Amino acid sequence: MLLNEIKSLFYKELMLEWRHKYALNGILLYTFSTIFICYLSFNIKNTGISHLTWNALFWIIMLFSATSAIAKSFVQENQNRMLYYYTLASPQGIILSKIIYNLLLMWLLSLLAIGVYSMVLGYPIQDHGLFFINLLLGSLGLSTTLTMISGIASKAGNNGILMAILSFPVVIPVILMVIKISKNAIDGIARSESMDEIITLCAINLIVGTLAYLLFPYLWRS
Repeated sequence: MLLNEIKSLFYKELMLEWRHKYALNGILLYTFSTIFICYLSFNIKNTGISHLTWNALFWIIMLFSATSAIAKSFVQENQNRMLYYYTLASPQGIILSKIIYNLLLMWLLSLLAIGVYSMVLGYPIQDHGLFFINLLLGSLGLSTTLTMISGIASKAGNNGILMAILSFPVVIPVILMVIKISKNAIDGIARSESMDEIITLCAINLIVGTLAYLLFPYLWRS
């Protein structure tokens, strides 16, 4: 039953995104414009860019792109539609469908971003497998965290401000872990040296995902 709900709600998310393509196009434009500004800032005078700066800039861009992409998860749902969902689906199905959809959206956005980013600012990664595993785990962390925070913020006014404040304590550890793992992938360090960070990142994702699954029904009833 839950799987059928998730499947139907996920399909609904895809259909809404397809009908309102301006939202996705706006996110892509924002991401690519930011990358182009970074390119102009570091290369217009042939100053180049260090590997540390490359790494930090990429994840900063991904953080703000994720915030823009996922903030609309619940904000775009009006009260009448939410009441309609309340009569048809369980809160677990709703939150899981949105997390899965946002994960796929973030993964697609990450792949497109790293492609454009590499074309204009280079691609210093030595351990490709570790980097893309980190990209997937980072996308999962951002999508899970920001989806849950979006649900909380939708219940109050000043959604953008509240989302930024609530997500800060959880997003920062995720960003610190992915930056550290990416640095190891850039330097070509043995993967065993990144295991502590990978385990920590997986633990954060598991904890946030579990909290979202358990606590969202209480938020849903309010």
